[in-house]
Amino acid sequence: MTSSIDLTQLMELARSRSTESRQALAEVMADLFSDDDKTLSDRERSLMLKILEQVIADAELAVRRSLSRKLADMSDAPRSLIQFLAGDEAKVAYPILTRSRVLFDEDLIEVIRNRTLEHQLAVAMRYSVSESVSDALVATGNTSVIETLLRNENARLSQQTLSCVVEQSRRFDTFQEPLLLRSELGPDLAKRLFLWVSAAIRHRIVDRFDLESEAIDLLLQQAAREGIEAVNQEPAAKSTERLADGLAGEGLLDSSLMLQAMANGEIKLFIGLFAQTAHLSSRMVERILFDPGIQAFAVACKGIGIDRATFSKLFEFSRHARPQRRTLAVKEKSDALSFFDRLTMEAARNVLHRWRLDPDFAAALRDLEIEKRVHG
Repeated sequence: MTSSIDLTQLMELARSRSTESRQALAEVMADLFSDDDKTLSDRERSLMLKILEQVIADAELAVRRSLSRKLADMSDAPRSLIQFLAGDEAKVAYPILTRSRVLFDEDLIEVIRNRTLEHQLAVAMRYSVSESVSDALVATGNTSVIETLLRNENARLSQQTLSCVVEQSRRFDTFQEPLLLRSELGPDLAKRLFLWVSAAIRHRIVDRFDLESEAIDLLLQQAAREGIEAVNQEPAAKSTERLADGLAGEGLLDSSLMLQAMANGEIKLFIGLFAQTAHLSSRMVERILFDPGIQAFAVACKGIGIDRATFSKLFEFSRHARPQRRTLAVKEKSDALSFFDRLTMEAARNVLHRWRLDPDFAAALRDLEIEKRVHG
């Protein structure tokens, strides 16, 4: 096709708006940018690209998509043409945004700031993403864009941006696993991540960074302390401890009352009621309630005889009571219920007994985990 048409004819063909001319133009471009094409000199190729720069805005969507796929891997494609295609509809822009080496960081950042979610996702999946482009992607605040970026092994993230995403992972569970896979994640940020991730991811952090048991205990204590401090900063209900004592004395203290207190956001009252029932100190109940894992609260509820349905509701309320409130992940709740079901009453009561005698909170849970592995 290309060998039988001169540049003047091509220009006339490109300017025509007839269906036949558009189809012919598409065929010419397919030949022009085919890997097997040897018919055009470098000068002719350059001239035809300039023609395309002038007429591409008027080309049909199918033509622009075809051109985008063929130009995406061309290192000598005109930058202005690539910039135009990068800002086109997402279907057109995708090959350019994910593969073209002609685009500069400033071009990509311009697209991120001014185009659609689909464009942002395409940049996040790019063959290579610099730190400055990663910064712009994280700045969108879109969770799907950030998760896609984290899963891109060819993306580079600055320590400042990585630290920002680690903090965001308090609220967005989907960031946690891909964060752990990032090569840029160092021990300090990993320890921070440890404070609010699931038990499964905690084990992986311990394995990857070879954390000692003392460091683990300190991290667990810090996680609980952050939750405790947040509650202590809230206005306390008047005489909650006396109220809990009085209800216990009247024989009115039961799981439905605790559930009602939690549902109404009366966290301190719940702590007082739970402490009375479990014969634990309020401080220990606070640690149990705000532990970032699923095990402690499940053990305590099982140990005082709370049924599965009530535990399910209490667990959900307990997550909303935390300093960083977030939507409860379906898997997290499922894991908690599964653990609650597997846990025997005897094992739960043994842990409660240890907590009454010894404040070493983490050791009791660790021993329970070891026992489960031996007998499970």
